[in-house]
Amino acid sequence: MEKHISPQSAPRRKKNNSSNRLEAVFEKVLGNERAALYMELADGYLKDLGYTEHGQRHLKIVASSGYKILKKLSFPEREAELAAIAGLLHDIGNMLGRHDHHRVGALLAKEVLEELGYPLKDIGTVMMAIMTHEEAEGVVPSPVAAALLISDKSDVHRSRVRKINDIKGDIHDRVNYAVAESDLTVEPAGRLIMLNLVIDTRISHVIEYFEIFLSRMKGCRQAARVLNAEFQLFINNIRMA
Repeated sequence: MEKHISPQSAPRRKKNNSSNRLEAVFEKVLGNERAALYMELADGYLKDLGYTEHGQRHLKIVASSGYKILKKLSFPEREAELAAIAGLLHDIGNMLGRHDHHRVGALLAKEVLEELGYPLKDIGTVMMAIMTHEEAEGVVPSPVAAALLISDKSDVHRSRVRKINDIKGDIHDRVNYAVAESDLTVEPAGRLIMLNLVIDTRISHVIEYFEIFLSRMKGCRQAARVLNAEFQLFINNIRMA
């Protein structure tokens, strides 16, 4: 669930090792000039097109969720870190156009990761994850790719909407703006990945969510099977899948 807590009121918590590892990934990738520029240009282009936010807010959420999914399901730390890297870089292909942005993004990510000195095998894993994060590809080749797809498609929330005054004319903005709460959780014992949404039906009816997200939810279910897990969707406390 997204919570907005001011830095002044946020309680100080001792960071665990996983938090430190994830922050190290963020610092390394986001501190790279090429990566930061590609992210900025990609989100700027989508903003000009009128798309929802695809900037660092979205990228960090996807990266954190991908890392969390693999860690909680007991996958190796290295794979969890690669899922986080893929989450940060998965949308950079949008800087050269929305069409085939996943394929372009995989090649641009290769440039970044080579510059950062990652091993060739890790680069290939991230490239494949980015290339297949669009569910239309129909193939989920690895746990890293599965975690990326699920975390990307689960980020639906009103904070992504840029044009609040025009939500009646755009179903994507309307559905995202109707989602007041979004919470992606993992239950290791039952190997369950659960997306819990609270949708304000005064803004958008639940059926509209499925009009634009049905293929994405099917992709999440397919990806969960790669992780030997089950994906479940709850909307307003009612299980939908």
